Amino acid sequence: MDEPDELTSLEVYNTVWPHDAVTIDAVHSFRDSAQDYVDYLVREDGVIVGSGVGAIFSYRARRVVTLITVLSGQRRRGAGTALYEAISRWASGRGARELGVSVAGNDPESLSFALRRGFTEDRREVGLVLSLAGISPPRVQPPAGIEIVTWAQRPELARGMYEVDVEAHPDIPGFEDVAVEPFEDWMAHNMQRPTDSPEATFIALAGEEVVGFAKLSLTAPAAAGHALTAVKRAWRGRGIAGALKAAEINWALANGYTELHTSNEERNVPINRLNARLGYRPGIGRIHLVGPIIGGLSR
Repeated sequence: MDEPDELTSLEVYNTVWPHDAVTIDAVHSFRDSAQDYVDYLVREDGVIVGSGVGAIFSYRARRVVTLITVLSGQRRRGAGTALYEAISRWASGRGARELGVSVAGNDPESLSFALRRGFTEDRREVGLVLSLAGISPPRVQPPAGIEIVTWAQRPELARGMYEVDVEAHPDIPGFEDVAVEPFEDWMAHNMQRPTDSPEATFIALAGEEVVGFAKLSLTAPAAAGHALTAVKRAWRGRGIAGALKAAEINWALANGYTELHTSNEERNVPINRLNARLGYRPGIGRIHLVGPIIGGLSR
């Protein structure tokens, strides 16, 4: 797909998902972190009516991450079917066994659309939004013995952050069976993309040991997203995650952002409680489903 079509595909996505709009840099980050990737557009009488993306990642190579977006006025006319079948053919040729799709929590039509075609619910994420308009910078109060620094200040701590992620990742509900990539791949796919920033990545240090970190994903001009907050098991429950999140909020305020977005699995009670204490309010969540790569979805 050439650049004009790529921008058109992005426009369709942002129209269907306005609450989660992203930049072209975010699209490139997602594409470049995948092992394999495909992007489709559907035209009717020369007019773009929908777009579809399929991506394969090393951590779950048999499942294709799939995104099908059809403009609201063009649904139930076959565009979704065409996109689903095209991605299914592409996935089949790469040995995939299933597709993973997401629907917005406020879109029962799309949920029904998927369920009728054999998709089953895998997990639900709560969407949360923090409006930064008029709020005071929160105090960054790590527990005694913990120092909060940015990755920009301490670039040599990348390996320590990786070790935190390796330990913490299996504890995230819904990701128990997902292995973290080898270090070099993890760096390229999670820490060095256009939407990543060492200045917006915060590290909790106990002496010289990295015991936690949190990073923002700069996916939109005015809204940033919480990409990950992770703390080693032995250091949890002491306020480290709260201090890391407060540092992120302060950075976003200082750099002109108007909103922070996050989503957490419904079963992740500790982080949901922390977000509520920090003032996050319910937004639009996501329902993740898994289904077959053959057959058809119809709209």
